[in-house]
Amino acid sequence: MKKKSTFSYARYGYIFSIPFLLAFLIFSLYPTLYTAVIGFTDLKGIGNTTIHFLKDDPFANYKAILASDTFQIAFKNTIKLWICNFIPQLALALLLAAWFTNVRTKIPGEGAFKVMFYMPNIITAATVAILFYSLFGYPMGPVNDLLVRFGFLKEPFYFTNNKEASQNIVIFIQTWMWYGYTMIILISGILGISPEIFEAADVDGANGWQIFWMITIPNIKTILLFTLVTSLIGGLNMFDIPRLFMNGGPDNATMTVGVFIYKQAFSGGYLYNRAAATSMIMFMIIVAVSSLLFYLLRDKEEEELKKIKKQQIKAMKLKMKEAK
Repeated sequence: MKKKSTFSYARYGYIFSIPFLLAFLIFSLYPTLYTAVIGFTDLKGIGNTTIHFLKDDPFANYKAILASDTFQIAFKNTIKLWICNFIPQLALALLLAAWFTNVRTKIPGEGAFKVMFYMPNIITAATVAILFYSLFGYPMGPVNDLLVRFGFLKEPFYFTNNKEASQNIVIFIQTWMWYGYTMIILISGILGISPEIFEAADVDGANGWQIFWMITIPNIKTILLFTLVTSLIGGLNMFDIPRLFMNGGPDNATMTVGVFIYKQAFSGGYLYNRAAATSMIMFMIIVAVSSLLFYLLRDKEEEELKKIKKQQIKAMKLKMKEAK
């Protein structure tokens, strides 16, 4: 008889995972832990490497940040900008995903359309910020020129000096940049649904609207949860467009928490301790909200099936014990 080979390929999996593990430890875990430590110290100033822990009140930095009017404004702006760009972004992405995956309609040049819709996501934030700052320039920007020429405005409007206008531009930019990415994610989820379900619905006479709401949406619930959580994380960490487009202005109208952290750490007094405390506050908020979303949008039927299986296993074990 031939001996069974005891050679295992599992160790190669561990070997190949070492580069990722090292990169994670050095560039992700260590900075996170170091940031958490700095939040309890008085570290600030350029070239200052000495760290003194706050013994009298370890949470002094956290209290100062939570009591800061600028932080409160930044947090409110972050929530507003995220919600106002996520809702139209998701609605547009769902509409396009349903359109591209509809078997009843064949769209000529479908691939080209997908590339065009996804294109804004691969353009660098700096390029987008410069582009839109030029478009909405005052008094000679293209947008002002068109609005005045067609009679919508009597004179050029200073978009970048108006709070609401600046926020709306940032919201539009974020929606424009990310709806294509969300669309691709949703399309991949819809294509993972068994075609037999759609065929059965078609045979039963369901129209496109009924198929979308009764079949597509329930079957991509996990993908929607992923989209919501990743968008939440990205939205609460929003930095590049508000920073590069308006630098948080005018009058802190586009000041997000990310921009607030940047200004705390790299301008003025270089308050690394306050910036670290703000980062950890946002980290805890993201973890708490993400956990809540996972709990609220969990698959209840799957959980019930797991409970039934556990009960069956317990019953089988009891019967085996009684039989002995």
